[in-house]
Amino acid sequence: MTGFILRRTLWTVLVMFVITLLVFVIFFKTPGIDPARSLAGRNPSPQVLAEIRHQFGLDRPFPVQYLVMMKKLFVTRDLVSYSNQGQQVFPEIVAAAPATLSLVFGAAVIWVVAAIGMGVAAAVLRGTIFDPLLMIIALIGISMPVFWLGEVANLITQSKLHGTPLFSWVPPLGYTPLTQNPVLWFEGLIIPWITLSVLYIGLYARVLRASLIEIGNEDYVRTARAKGLTEQRVLIRHTLRTSMITFVSLFGLDFGVLVGGGALLAEVVFGIHGVGYLTYQSLSNLDLPVIMATVVYGAFFIVLANTLIDVAYAWLDPQVRIS
Repeated sequence: MTGFILRRTLWTVLVMFVITLLVFVIFFKTPGIDPARSLAGRNPSPQVLAEIRHQFGLDRPFPVQYLVMMKKLFVTRDLVSYSNQGQQVFPEIVAAAPATLSLVFGAAVIWVVAAIGMGVAAAVLRGTIFDPLLMIIALIGISMPVFWLGEVANLITQSKLHGTPLFSWVPPLGYTPLTQNPVLWFEGLIIPWITLSVLYIGLYARVLRASLIEIGNEDYVRTARAKGLTEQRVLIRHTLRTSMITFVSLFGLDFGVLVGGGALLAEVVFGIHGVGYLTYQSLSNLDLPVIMATVVYGAFFIVLANTLIDVAYAWLDPQVRIS
C-alpha cells in the first residue's frame, strides 16, 4: 500500500508540472494574446509597450518567464495582479479559500448523507411505489440549475418571505467567517449548502441505486445470502461497500472541481467571495496572473482528488494496488 501511495504521489507532482506549463502557455504565449497591451490601455505607443514588457519580464526568454512566474507563485508568493498592482495574488486566494471550503464542505456533507439514504432506500424498496417516487424526486433535483435555484431561494428567503418567522433569521447575502461569528457563518451558508447539494443528491442517489441493484445480483452476494446472512449484513458488508467504489469516484472528482472554483455560480448568486467569485472577477478584468493562479489552484485540488480516489480504490479493492 505504501508503494502504491508513493507512485500516485510522484504522478501527482508530474501532472501538476504539466498543468502549470500548459496554463502558462495558454495565457501568456498563445498567438494573439499580449498581456502588455491589456496593461497599456488603448492605442499604446511601441515605447510604452516595450517598457511594460520589460517591467513585467515579458521580453525575457520563454523558459525564464515560466520559471520566474512559478517562483513568484509558489516560492516567494509575491505575484502581483495586473489590474490592481498593489494586490498580491497569493494572499488574495488564501483569503478567498475559506469561503469556498466552507461552502463546499457543508454542501458535501448534505449531499453524501442524503444521497446514500435515498439510494439505499430506493434499492431496498425496489418494486414498491417508493422506488420510482424517490427517483422522480432525484431527477427533479438534477434538472434544476444551481443559478436558477439560487435565485429562487434568494427571492423567497431574502424578499418575499423574509419578514415571516420561517425565514426572518436568514442574514443578508455574503459570507461571515467561522472564527468571527459561528452562528452567522452557519445561518449564512445553510441556504447555499442546500442549493448547491440538490443537484448532487439526485445524481448520486440514482447512481448508487443502480450500482446496488447490479451488485445485488452478483454470485458472491447470492452466496452470502445462501449462507444465512441477514439482508442488513449483506447490504452493509457486501453490496454497499462495493457500490461505494463508483460513489467515491464521483465524489472525489466533483468535490475537487467545486473546491477548485467549480462553485462559481453558487458563489456569485449568494455573494460569497470565494475562489470561484475571484475567478469570475479576474475573467471580467482579464487579469492574467489571477486567472492563472486560480486555474492552477483548481487543478491542484482536482489532481489531489484523483490521487485520493486511487488510494480509496486501493483500500476498497486490494486488486487495484497491483495496477
